[in-house]
Amino acid sequence: MKTTIYDVAEKAGVSISTVSRVINNTGRISEKTRKKVLDVMAKLQYQPSVVASALTGKGTRTVGLIIPDVANPFFAEIARRVEDHGRRRGFNLIMCNTDNNPDTEEIYLSLIKQKSVDGLIIGTTTKKHTGLHSLIKDGFPVALIAQDIPELTIDVVTVDDFLGGYMATSHLVSLGHSRIGMMVGALTRTSERFRHQAYRQVLDENGIQYDEALVIKTGYSIKDSKQAALALLKSPKRPTAIFAYFDSLAIGVYQAAKELDLAIPDDLSVVGFDNTILATIVDPPLTTIAQPIDEMARQVMDLLVREIEGEKKTKQRVIFPPELIVRSSTKAL
Repeated sequence: MKTTIYDVAEKAGVSISTVSRVINNTGRISEKTRKKVLDVMAKLQYQPSVVASALTGKGTRTVGLIIPDVANPFFAEIARRVEDHGRRRGFNLIMCNTDNNPDTEEIYLSLIKQKSVDGLIIGTTTKKHTGLHSLIKDGFPVALIAQDIPELTIDVVTVDDFLGGYMATSHLVSLGHSRIGMMVGALTRTSERFRHQAYRQVLDENGIQYDEALVIKTGYSIKDSKQAALALLKSPKRPTAIFAYFDSLAIGVYQAAKELDLAIPDDLSVVGFDNTILATIVDPPLTTIAQPIDEMARQVMDLLVREIEGEKKTKQRVIFPPELIVRSSTKAL
């Protein structure tokens, strides 16, 4: 016979409500009692039913997270930090990868609510907004991280992408570079568009003509970035510097430069974005724009949990300032 919450309460010598509070990590319970209940649950191999909780209107203490690709160090760090801060608030995490496919994202948006999660954090972009509109219309708690959709009334936690792009491009210009390439994705994310706009503005402010041929659209993997960078660096008027949308795209540039016997930073200066672990383990260490990933994750989880628990009604846009981290991948021309 399947073990029930009643069996756990009887074996531990506590009330059913106490067991429930331990499971949901709510209320005040002594560590001694909490440990005793958890030990009994382990011995009896008791698994709480999140479906039963959802049906009784108590929620499942579970949050969904939709990101493009956990293999990307930036989103891997986002996922880990969101999970850490969720756990501290008593919430578990279900994660979905869209591989930057808008159709896959729409499928996840329609399915995620069926999994009885209490709220959803989205770190991807979407072209149609169909599923997102539906969730918002139904009053389902949703928040965006590292992304913004200005036309939607929704909680947002992101970095000032325009300022970050401005800082990265200005740094290269200050070193005397004028042929500056930019590695971007499909320019569907607002973060990409803002960074690209900043790149153009810095060039214009410094009297440098914008050259469409220097802006390379690529996939988001290191392999895709390497192939795109090879084509750019083999061109007759190759750039002397490249600003990459992600640190991972910058690593693709490193690989392409090595294959072409170009030294970084002597022959090519490179700036990334995100300040992930990749920036410190490559040789030379990567100059990049840092995002406060941990604080962004804490803030987005806080906003979502407050909405789930009915503590707030108004939506907020939290925009953090980026920071230029100068390392050894850039040099005066």
